[in-house]
Amino acid sequence: MAFKHLFKTQLNWTSKKNETESSKRFYSKTHQIKIEGKPVLDVSAAKAFKGDPELYNPEDLLLSSLVSCHMMSYLYVCSQNGIEVLEYFDNAEGILEVNPDGSGRFTEVRLNPKVIIANSDRMELALELHTKANQLCFIANSCNFPVLHNASCEVF
Repeated sequence: MAFKHLFKTQLNWTSKKNETESSKRFYSKTHQIKIEGKPVLDVSAAKAFKGDPELYNPEDLLLSSLVSCHMMSYLYVCSQNGIEVLEYFDNAEGILEVNPDGSGRFTEVRLNPKVIIANSDRMELALELHTKANQLCFIANSCNFPVLHNASCEVF
């Protein structure tokens, strides 16, 4: 039996009062995301799309969701397999293709997890478990593009 969970987010955006008629062709992209019980998240478009480069953008958040969800899924499968994870790092990259008509999509995300474990005899299994983690990851399962892994593992 599948369990369903409802997540809610509120978005607030207001036009800047000092926008001139000519600038209304290029609305401000800055807005706020509110999730009950959590700090407000200020968001904009990426700099390439005339957003505020100081703020998070939807592309940042998508990539962050994937890397975070994969790590949590990985820690879960490691705990099931008796692997003690000491540290976990990732420098993920995503490729966004933009079409001439302005539409676009992510075509690929590559996760580069580097894991440090305590068990030297479990290194091979620790690397293999990234595949299982990807199968369990809620966010990766929701994407229509490949989420690839270039994992490495060390023992401390």
